[in-house]
Amino acid sequence: MAVSPSTYPRRLLPLFLGLFQGALLLFFALFITYDEPSAQAEDTSLVVNQAYSTFPFFQDIQVMLVVGLGLLLTFLPRYGFSALTHNFLLLNISMQWALVLQGLLHHFHHGQIHLDLHKLLISEFAAVTVLISVGAILGRASPCQLLVMATCEIPLYLASEWVIVTCLGVLDVGGTITIHVFSCYFGLGVSKALFRATQQPLHPKETPTTSSDLMSLVGTLILWVFWPSFVAVLCQPGDAQHRAILNTLLAMTASAITTVVASSLLERDGKLSPGHLQNGSLAGGVAIGVVADMAVPPVAALALGSLSAVVCVLGFRFLTPLLARKLTLHDQCGIHNLHGLPGILGGAASVVAVLVALCQAAGLAVAIGASLLAGLLTGSALRLPCLARPPERLCFDDSLYFKIHEQAESPGADSSAEEGALALQEQV
Repeated sequence: MAVSPSTYPRRLLPLFLGLFQGALLLFFALFITYDEPSAQAEDTSLVVNQAYSTFPFFQDIQVMLVVGLGLLLTFLPRYGFSALTHNFLLLNISMQWALVLQGLLHHFHHGQIHLDLHKLLISEFAAVTVLISVGAILGRASPCQLLVMATCEIPLYLASEWVIVTCLGVLDVGGTITIHVFSCYFGLGVSKALFRATQQPLHPKETPTTSSDLMSLVGTLILWVFWPSFVAVLCQPGDAQHRAILNTLLAMTASAITTVVASSLLERDGKLSPGHLQNGSLAGGVAIGVVADMAVPPVAALALGSLSAVVCVLGFRFLTPLLARKLTLHDQCGIHNLHGLPGILGGAASVVAVLVALCQAAGLAVAIGASLLAGLLTGSALRLPCLARPPERLCFDDSLYFKIHEQAESPGADSSAEEGALALQEQV
């Protein structure tokens, strides 16, 4: 008897995770340790100050990624459990994997890697790239495909970040170029290679509902509140960090207001689009990151926030359908509109703001080119049958990966009709 495709994730996922965690346990046991407690009062005071100054920012970022971003992805009405769980799982896996790779590349001394909060924070920033990238293929990829994607993306991101920051000398404290632009075009490259030239039709389970849009908007509000911590945490304490917080708040207030204006003007009846609000309100935080700690006037932060919201909303309204129609490019969460376009806008602003403009422009070009190429190669690898890509009729559905008791007790007629129509579509 042939094995149903839906059984593959149940077999592969625990195997992959078990082997991965077991290997990391062995590595941590052999090579990772903490610093020896210092007997000198000055060193102890320095460690205490660093912990108390960094950990509040770290907590804010944790809330952003686990709760805010997780809820933002719940706009798919029947994929909420999967979106939240996969986001949480990928964050944990990517953090550990990045911690190991960064330790080996930059902090391996005398056979040991000394762990501290700053190294953990840098690893979490690397994990952010994965969480953004998977938005392009959310709902149409299996957990195993997402895990393999994360395993490939982390070392590629670290290499890209080293070239952009260390070799080219790009200034990007908030990760606009190194994180947002890279992860966006990596995810789009994966999507293009994974789905190739296949036009992805609108799935019956893909349309948001009122409750799913509301949950997603709550995620946006959480991200909006904590975003200044994400931008400012790596700034030098003092004036630079203070400026980064202020500039980020100004940019995000402008993007929130401008999103309402742009969304209302683009709709014929003047009503607001939930998708525009969920994404455009955050666009200012993406764009401002590259210049947040620089001595730019407050009006520049407001202008950049407004422009980023406009390009984000216009991207959802016009560019995403165009790319899907002309290039058969699938972008489920619209990461190009929230991370790619505002990221490019922020990179362009940094070219104007920084005297070494050539370096900023080169860094932006490297981030786009390297991530697209790496994403295409990774997406090609994800096409392997053993990674159990879900069949079309089971996409965007929690029941493939979770025990949904309400559905098990009383399956709806609408659900059966949808799956029947999709099964017929696949046969055709």
